[in-house]
Amino acid sequence: MQARAEQRRREGRKVVLVPTMGALHEGHLALVREALKHGDELTVSIFVNPTQFGPGEDFDQYPRRIDEDIALLESIAAEGTLFVPNDDEMYPGGKAANATWISVKGLDEHLCGPHRPGHFPGVATVVAKLINVCRPRVAVFGLKDAQQFVILKRMVRDLHFGVEMIGVPTARQSDGLARSSRNAYLSAEQRRQAVVLSKAVFRAEQLIREGEGNPEVLIESMRSTLAESLAGRIQYAEVVDADTLQPLERIEAGRHVLAAVAVFFGSTRLIDNVFVRAPGA
Repeated sequence: MQARAEQRRREGRKVVLVPTMGALHEGHLALVREALKHGDELTVSIFVNPTQFGPGEDFDQYPRRIDEDIALLESIAAEGTLFVPNDDEMYPGGKAANATWISVKGLDEHLCGPHRPGHFPGVATVVAKLINVCRPRVAVFGLKDAQQFVILKRMVRDLHFGVEMIGVPTARQSDGLARSSRNAYLSAEQRRQAVVLSKAVFRAEQLIREGEGNPEVLIESMRSTLAESLAGRIQYAEVVDADTLQPLERIEAGRHVLAAVAVFFGSTRLIDNVFVRAPGA
């Protein structure tokens, strides 16, 4: 993969990377379509990264369907490279033998971070590996995983990777539910009720655009909306600065804000969020 990428760069081609864990859906395809606008050498990686799953999470159950993924990619991209490494290639000797881990200080203290210890170092480390292997000039990610994107963007900046980071808005189903590979775990009733996640963050977005500056009011509004689902168990509802991911005492005019929620339906954990800029100077 490295040799192929280096050859493409010597030929003057602009390599664009879309890192995924497979089980591709329309949200992933939106990333690929965006990637095709930013370069002329598409690389898609599929790797279910074991180091970003905590104890009791769904690593073993995470859907793996490589043949279907290949068919989807071929349906929208005339050519490109698919990189599908195995665990031993990405972590020679296993996770315990991997001595280098990347942690972006402070950005994992809130939202998903406290609930998934070790998750973001696992994500940052594997993305650093993928960038080093695939040699892209551009990398494309979905903004549904908002905290992940902010952390990775900061890592790339701080470590001078020289990669342009592009975030693509969340792909949604017709009722507003964010597309996710984990939606397949939901029962029919859970799927019906899961729409409360998007309703909650859209309501917070509306209130911010209308001038609401008290984060507690926004959080209470989101929690109240989430509580409409009797099947859901709220893990968090938070409003943070979109760049530092720190809680806010007040939302000043012009502040860039992230409103985010996480909810369990049975053992299935779903997240949703919106970025929004407060009105004003």
